[in-house]
Amino acid sequence: MARPRKPLLSRDRIVDAAGALVDAEGLEAVSTRRLAAALGVSGPSLYNHFRTKDAILDAVADAVSARVDLSMFEPGAGRDWQTALRDWAHSYRDALSDHPNIVPVLARGPGRRPAGLRLADAVFGAMTAAGWPPAQATRIGALMRYFILGSAVGSFARGFVDDEAAYDPLDYPHLGQAHLLAERQREVDEGAFETGLAALLDGLALQYEALPET
Repeated sequence: MARPRKPLLSRDRIVDAAGALVDAEGLEAVSTRRLAAALGVSGPSLYNHFRTKDAILDAVADAVSARVDLSMFEPGAGRDWQTALRDWAHSYRDALSDHPNIVPVLARGPGRRPAGLRLADAVFGAMTAAGWPPAQATRIGALMRYFILGSAVGSFARGFVDDEAAYDPLDYPHLGQAHLLAERQREVDEGAFETGLAALLDGLALQYEALPET
């Protein structure tokens, strides 16, 4: 029997299948058995490409990181450090909003993941080039990552139920309109992100102005 022109299995096919499972059912849905069935192969054949399930999830996470735009940090982009951070934060959040179930893996840090390391390198390089001391540039990268990943973990608005009776004014005198939040999820959550991002950048701008001249 002639061999197929294209290999039956590849790293990209495995990552795509694992990513689809994570998106649809969460991290716990990923197993060699489920992936093998989805790909129409035997379970052991996956180990020719990935040694462990965690390695597969790392690759899925890095595929999401690779979708984040980093062009705003390039020297010829013409953006100051605040504008670059703002544009990057939006791009990062957009990538995560499409794949929120992979956020816990990304929250572990870049490790050895190439796209994650390029992301960290771009932010740190841009901040130090703008004049931030290396220690503070590191903290800025960490701060922004905490904020962006946290915004993608869950929805504040969706945490309230659409039931006015759940918020008795005798118990919760300030939550009389909380039952309306769920139906305004996007407006509330995006507004919160914009408010927080502006506050972070304004606060960093004050710190930047106070940096000693070199």
